[in-house]
Amino acid sequence: MRVLIPSQLRSYTHGADEVAGIGGSLEELTRHLDAEFPGIRFRIIDEQDRIRRHIRIFINGEQANTLAAKLEPSDEVQIVGALSGG
Repeated sequence: MRVLIPSQLRSYTHGADEVAGIGGSLEELTRHLDAEFPGIRFRIIDEQDRIRRHIRIFINGEQANTLAAKLEPSDEVQIVGALSGG
């Protein structure tokens, strides 16, 4: 599947804005991404295995609220990080 990476996480993907992902759920996908790009999962998922408050994950344009969300190989997953400023 196609995974779109936000700019603030691209240091983990060596600058890539898109990577290939594998998994039947968001849980499996985030573990796969972490195996490929160590440390990225912790930036997306908190210590209670929940999507971090400042992160949104969309599957084919629909927001996913849980790691149990099912995935298909043809899906597009977009990870979005909230921007902050002052």
